[in-house]
Amino acid sequence: MKISEIYDFLNKLSPFELQEKWDNSGLLVGDKNQKIDKIYLSLDLDLELIDEIEENSLIITHHPLIFKPLKSLVPISYSQKIAIKLIQKNISLISMHTNFDKTHLNRFVMKEILGFEYAETGDFMLKAKINMPFEELANYIKEKLNIDSLNVVKCHNNIESLTLTTGSGMSLLDNVSTDLFLTGDIKYHEAMEAKARGISLMDITHYESEKYFAEALFKELKDFEKFVIIRNSKNPFKRL
Repeated sequence: MKISEIYDFLNKLSPFELQEKWDNSGLLVGDKNQKIDKIYLSLDLDLELIDEIEENSLIITHHPLIFKPLKSLVPISYSQKIAIKLIQKNISLISMHTNFDKTHLNRFVMKEILGFEYAETGDFMLKAKINMPFEELANYIKEKLNIDSLNVVKCHNNIESLTLTTGSGMSLLDNVSTDLFLTGDIKYHEAMEAKARGISLMDITHYESEKYFAEALFKELKDFEKFVIIRNSKNPFKRL
């Protein structure tokens, strides 16, 4: 199978043209005419994962390896080290980032993982009507996402509606009109701002909210299932 076959399929599934202007989704390393026998799916790339992947393969990630132009390929930075390894092992890389957020990932997490029916309120935002006490909902979220603890901002004793944005979504706070905002990477001053606006928060972290990328994409790759292997990268953070 050629990379062009899977690329064309992915482009129809979640068009790369939907990505944000600042994003860098698409074929980042490799040749569309290259033939491959295996496709690996992962949220990110790390050195341990690259060592496990067989040569002459394709890996599809959510987060792009390269955002800024590389002026050199020397093993110093994260992206440089990974890029060199990819080239050495003839591993191609396709990334599906903000385009897949818009078409699949947020929906998958909201319905398949959290079990909430939703309405779309923006490219990266889904809204659900619920009726749960704050603490009960927090425990439910921890169980569903397998998170030991949550950083929260509590402005409501009972949550009747929530908005979900996987990954890092606090830049969208102006568009939140629900009792609660579920997202990751919440900073201190962002939490202060949300509290002043009367919007409750639960920080579901970047990794824990998006680690379902491989699972969500695998569900769509039935025609390529015999070629596909899920090998998720590991969360660099550890809770002590």
